[in-house]
Amino acid sequence: MKKISIVTACYNEEENIEALYLAVKSIMEKSLNNYNYEHIFIDNCSSDKTVSIIRNIAKTDKNIKAIINSRNFGHIRSPVYGLLQADGDAVISLVADFQDPPELIVDLVAKWEEG
Repeated sequence: MKKISIVTACYNEEENIEALYLAVKSIMEKSLNNYNYEHIFIDNCSSDKTVSIIRNIAKTDKNIKAIINSRNFGHIRSPVYGLLQADGDAVISLVADFQDPPELIVDLVAKWEEG
């Protein structure tokens, strides 16, 4: 079974993390259930509750991976490092603030499968 990796870079996203997690989980379970998946959250040294929320989610869901940076590595290097840790057949970068609707995952996977 093919694996989809979704990478979400985070910085002070306590308001969005759980909602994004639930949206991606729902999409993967309902619309893309013929794929394995991992959702990697990489935190860039947030000062709010983002890290604790990610850790709590990761404790209960084996599809969730958490990378917690010890300092802020910037808005370019941190997400790139997250992408390098993905081991799926396809990797999708999804921002935490819903700028890109998670529903696009279905379309992106379909286009990827088309070649």
